Amino acid sequence: MQYTRLGRSGLSVSRLVLGTMNFGTETTEADSHTIMDRAHEHGINFFDTANVYGTRPGEESTEEIIGRWFAAGDGRREKTVLATKVYLPTGQWPNDAFLSALNIRRAAEASLKRLGTDYIDLLQMHHIDRNTPWEEIWEAFTVLRQQGKVLYFGSSNFAGWHLAQAQEAARSRHLLGLVSEQSRYNLMTRWAELEVLPAARHYGIGVIPWGPLNGGVLGGVLRKQREGAAARGSSPHSAAALAEHRDAIEAYEKLCADLGEHPAHVGLAWLLAQPGVTGPVIGPRTTGQLDGSLRALQITLDDATLAALDRMFPPPAPNGAKPAPEAYAW
Repeated sequence: MQYTRLGRSGLSVSRLVLGTMNFGTETTEADSHTIMDRAHEHGINFFDTANVYGTRPGEESTEEIIGRWFAAGDGRREKTVLATKVYLPTGQWPNDAFLSALNIRRAAEASLKRLGTDYIDLLQMHHIDRNTPWEEIWEAFTVLRQQGKVLYFGSSNFAGWHLAQAQEAARSRHLLGLVSEQSRYNLMTRWAELEVLPAARHYGIGVIPWGPLNGGVLGGVLRKQREGAAARGSSPHSAAALAEHRDAIEAYEKLCADLGEHPAHVGLAWLLAQPGVTGPVIGPRTTGQLDGSLRALQITLDDATLAALDRMFPPPAPNGAKPAPEAYAW
């Protein structure tokens, strides 16, 4: 396994992040525990979850599934860098959501209870809260850190200027601030390159891409269709993306075949090659999918291949692979 520092912090994390969103929804608790055990066998130490995963009717709480896995002992908790999230509603009352000091406190305490642990390594804001001042947010986070209940803080789905706001507010309080930003980022969704990635690099914030295969569309969906295999790219969103970009997907899968690599592994390898990326979130539903994902760490994409991928999936600006403002100005 390859490791890197999480942003400018001293925390070492694996370059593949185990996403747990399927635990309790598409994957049984027993299989989820097996996947987490296998992740540790591979050296994956960075696990990502959220307080709202597995909370719909008929589902099992993902945090509770992880908590029961920790309870099995054998150093599971100590080996794991545990990340969870706060923001989305967990109840029907007005203060059961967002980033007020009240909800941050309640959500953190509830996550600790479900996870069966006395501390969270990384607490991430699941979304920007436009109605709560940064002074209130950082004060609430500071209390949690002083109590030893949370060690680091991160964000998710922030714009570049939100990262700047957060960091400058933290700096004014002499705080470390954010160490990570979890952003939607993949070959087909490259908006983060305009301002999120440059801002994150400037402030020493590690970028954790979610949706690295764009809902399965970059995971060999056309090949699976030809073979009659079930494909994740069959959801309405993925089907629409496939219909719009079918020619590019066909060219992508041909390039991967020419490389002798699985499309999913190439998509992950491309993200790992991007400056500022800590590691993508992988969401395996089986141990086989988890095992296969490790191949991405061994793939090195040369300049010609990277250029070909840029032609298939161009950066989101007329001036090519440049950050703002050069992306849309001079």
